Amino acid sequence: RAHDLSSPNFSSFSVLRHNNHLPSTMAEKMDRGTDALKNHVSGISQMEIRQTRRGWFQECLGCEARTEFKYFIGGNQIAHSLEESECLMRFFCSGCHPFTMVTKELNTDAEMISVDRPFKCPSGGCKCCCYQEMSVTSGGQELGMLKEDCYYCVPQFSAYENGTPVYKIHPPTCAGGMCINCCTEGNPCGKGCCKVPFWVFPASQEKTDGNAPYIGKVLKKPKSLTTEIFTDANAFEVTFPDGSTTSQKGLLLGTAIFINANFFEENDAAEG
Repeated sequence: RAHDLSSPNFSSFSVLRHNNHLPSTMAEKMDRGTDALKNHVSGISQMEIRQTRRGWFQECLGCEARTEFKYFIGGNQIAHSLEESECLMRFFCSGCHPFTMVTKELNTDAEMISVDRPFKCPSGGCKCCCYQEMSVTSGGQELGMLKEDCYYCVPQFSAYENGTPVYKIHPPTCAGGMCINCCTEGNPCGKGCCKVPFWVFPASQEKTDGNAPYIGKVLKKPKSLTTEIFTDANAFEVTFPDGSTTSQKGLLLGTAIFINANFFEENDAAEG
């Protein structure tokens, strides 16, 4: 079909859209991430991340081992990652030490995401400054950043894309948002035992306390006593929001690593 390019209703953008071409900067923002990331997260709604039993002897001596994760879709491993950090920092600052981690596709070692967590004050019962943060990239392209918000009693943080908040993330709450609700995954003395969910909300949603609807979830699952008896290994189940993009899914994979580093590595090290 011919088009009248002189028509005021037919803009240059219409020509680009008609020919399936967009400016490169716009296309990059719409479709960020490596091919490995796109191949594995496109069309899926959930991924499981399991921490390995790496370095049990080292942990018995009191030094936190480097964190290693394996990534699964439907029970099949698709990727792995290993923390890069200094031994002395893990020993003296186990809950807040800086590290980088690259998630690589199994067999090919192609990069899916990379995370970079700088040294910041550790999380606690409340936080009003020195917020924990983590940047998430893929093949050198920035996917976004995770950063703690000011909070008391219930930890909260936000996920950002291009400096704009896209998600609010925190555990389910009760008592008007003052306490963590431990019963959302079932009876904590039954099937809900040792399950710790972090709910994902749109950044524009004002009410996120109580029974407010959420669009995604990062669930810390109980570890097996028989297989993880010597370590503090954790497992996470990431449920992606409907309609989330490749870069947003990559950002939420980084969220599981962020949650583990801030809220479970420190606690497990203290318990050890």
